[in-house]
Amino acid sequence: MDDLFTVNRADAPLAERLRPRILAEVIGQAHLLAPGKPLEMAFRSGQLHSMILWGPPGVGKTTLARLMADAFDADFIALSAVFSGVREIREAVARAEATRAHHGRRTILFVDEVHRFNKAQQDAFLPYVEGGLLTFVGATTENPSFEVNSALLSRASVYVLHPLSVEEMGLLFERASARALPGLNFDDDARERLIGLADGDARRLLNHLEQIGTAAVTAGASRVDGAFVEATLAQSLRRFDKGGDAFYDQISALHKAVRGSSPDAALYWFCRMLDGGADARYLARRIVRMAWEDIGLADPRAARIALDAAETFERLGSPEGELALAEAVLYLTMAAKSNAAYLAYNAARSFVAADSSRPVPVHLRNAPTRLMKQLGYGRDYRYAHDQAEAYAAGETYFPEGMPAVEWYRPVERGLEIRIGEKLAHLRELDRQAGKKKE
Repeated sequence: MDDLFTVNRADAPLAERLRPRILAEVIGQAHLLAPGKPLEMAFRSGQLHSMILWGPPGVGKTTLARLMADAFDADFIALSAVFSGVREIREAVARAEATRAHHGRRTILFVDEVHRFNKAQQDAFLPYVEGGLLTFVGATTENPSFEVNSALLSRASVYVLHPLSVEEMGLLFERASARALPGLNFDDDARERLIGLADGDARRLLNHLEQIGTAAVTAGASRVDGAFVEATLAQSLRRFDKGGDAFYDQISALHKAVRGSSPDAALYWFCRMLDGGADARYLARRIVRMAWEDIGLADPRAARIALDAAETFERLGSPEGELALAEAVLYLTMAAKSNAAYLAYNAARSFVAADSSRPVPVHLRNAPTRLMKQLGYGRDYRYAHDQAEAYAAGETYFPEGMPAVEWYRPVERGLEIRIGEKLAHLRELDRQAGKKKE
């Protein structure tokens, strides 16, 4: 079986040529690899266990899998979920059975991008993981809670890998430039730009360095500054997967910054998403949702401003229309906040979903025909406009026998202060009307 790690190192990309050969060469992931941390202890003890390595691209998932092949006395089979299916899994199982029968050795099955396997494909090797024939090591950029079968997830430890910090990227930069580009001198601006463009992705940094090296040779340059980097590299967007966790984490951060009345943070996350390639129309829809969910009736103008901003973007497009969305974000951030209507709506929906179908009270029913009038439909209904303050004090609009509820509770912010005062006044009228009936 072909191994996805079989490469000609002389012709391999820089990222492959500089891949660590021993654990001590790995940069980053100290929370897992420092002395006494989980993966360091596993490597040192030789006690192999099934695991899932979850993290963004270029943070060392495949490197750690390769190092396991050398560190543990086990046969190593590597599959890519992009190119493999049930047939390749069955071949891996057959090879593992032969290895155990003839050599008494364990087998590590490494599945890169395991989130690409569907349920049937994951089920195909699950029994062999449960039986101990295979030790499963999966790598994924997606949340395994959603992408990996619960049965498989329960049998594997999940280790979260983080993007490399600026300091760690700096160490990688120095190592790569010294080993692979010894004739080039980088000024501080070039270094900062390259590290910033890589955005915590080691492989991206090495790929960019390789491009710079090729361009420098072509241009006969020995010194690289920021302008050279800018001219050499095509526009490089931040690492951003529109269908992955980074996308939803950032929209969550934007929403929470708006809810938390932090204008600068809200602008930061809004611009981060635009910079990462998010569809401004999607952001517009989320901004409208924020207006209704978190501002609500404390400032009804917020919803109108959000809708106007969305319409403005549709008319102007990018980049001019993005200013309207940014202004809507700022308005929502500083508007009075209330989720009272949101909570009331959810509470009412939950009640109705669990409750029986209570009939409409007779006095609230419409009576367009003589028969309906004879049956009492609409009888004793009090027309609110004919009552004092246009309010039929003491009237009930709920089905008979329904327990008393107070789902909507206005907050003491913005317009809901006035709404709350009016609601309290109307309830007092109801209380007085009840006393009169007694």
